[in-house]
Amino acid sequence: MRPTQPSDSPLLREIYVDAIQTQAAEAYTPDQIRAWANLAWLPGLLDRTLEQGQGWISGIDDGFAIRYPTNRLSMLYCRGRSSRQGHGSALLQAIENDAQRTGIQRLLTEASFISRPLLEQRGWSVIAPEPFMIAGVPFIRFQMEKRLG
Repeated sequence: MRPTQPSDSPLLREIYVDAIQTQAAEAYTPDQIRAWANLAWLPGLLDRTLEQGQGWISGIDDGFAIRYPTNRLSMLYCRGRSSRQGHGSALLQAIENDAQRTGIQRLLTEASFISRPLLEQRGWSVIAPEPFMIAGVPFIRFQMEKRLG
């Protein structure tokens, strides 16, 4: 595992798209998958998070997690070929440890149907479901939190 760097942006976008395209079919429609995956390539949309966020890459290119701003898990994605192999848990542990070291007492996130079970297994709690839209396509995500310490 290694820290993310601003120059990792193309790799992180590739992992992001792979994760969505290979794992989302169980919980999302083809239109939702397409809209969600296309966010990776929209100019400016993920730039700040990928370049300024604090995160980790697992393995060579198996998955990544980013905290941005400092009290928010903003991204957690693992390639389909690397799912259910411990990468997500290891990435969450690294993010939580980093946050705790910097004095963060509570992390927030918005979880998909895919990431919610892993987060709950690791002690995160659902605050509320949240409907939202991507390119006119409706989604539901879950506002979640974890108290650290």
